[in-house]
Amino acid sequence: MSFLAIDIGNTRLKWALYDSPRPGAVIQAQGAVFLETIDELAEKAWKHLPAPTSMLGCVVAGEAVRRRVEEQLELWDLQPRWVVPAAQEAGVSNGYDHPMRLGADRWVALIGARGHVLAGGPPRPALVVMIGTAVTVDAIDREGKFVGGLILPGHGIMLRALESGTAGLRVPTGEVVRFPSNTSDALTSGGTYAITGAIERMGRHLAELSGGEVPRVIMTGGAGWKVAPYLDMPHELIESLIFDGLIHIQAHRGR
Repeated sequence: MSFLAIDIGNTRLKWALYDSPRPGAVIQAQGAVFLETIDELAEKAWKHLPAPTSMLGCVVAGEAVRRRVEEQLELWDLQPRWVVPAAQEAGVSNGYDHPMRLGADRWVALIGARGHVLAGGPPRPALVVMIGTAVTVDAIDREGKFVGGLILPGHGIMLRALESGTAGLRVPTGEVVRFPSNTSDALTSGGTYAITGAIERMGRHLAELSGGEVPRVIMTGGAGWKVAPYLDMPHELIESLIFDGLIHIQAHRGR
């Protein structure tokens, strides 16, 4: 009953093989590769893995990348299945104006976060933050409804935009400081505070919507560890959030 979870982002593919498709399952193997090397998965990272019984994936990198991954999955007699956002799934309802236009990664992360909230106590609102190539800050109320969220550029995109649009800003990465006194620190601090400011603003909005109840803040994404130290609100960093969401969806569908 092993289960393969796949998360295909804009830069990397991450995968994890679990002993079963249920929350709390044990990871048997896991890995990550850059998208440029996914055509080697069947011959390298996956070559000696036991054949999974089922799989579920989340992909935001586009159809061409998805097809390349499906070619690698031909290593096993396995039907590829990919998450498509819906109006409701695994106890979470989708408040987007057009539910299917919500990014699959955001939808899966919301479901994973809801699972963590319910596993830790009574229902409460949650703020779900993903920090990667782009940054998303999504709000889910205590009833499990996604009520809306923000999308903003990741730190790398911000810096590249400034470099391309402003002369003389091709400088080394700096440090995050309160009062930057050089260009490198000014760029790094500006990008970091733009992201944390958006998170804190959405946190206030969600608390107001929830009658003053402070939301649980769950952060994930490859660059989450860079931003987390500068966020002035209680939060937790859960690197496996997408995988957790995929497992919750698979377990719910298997009922």
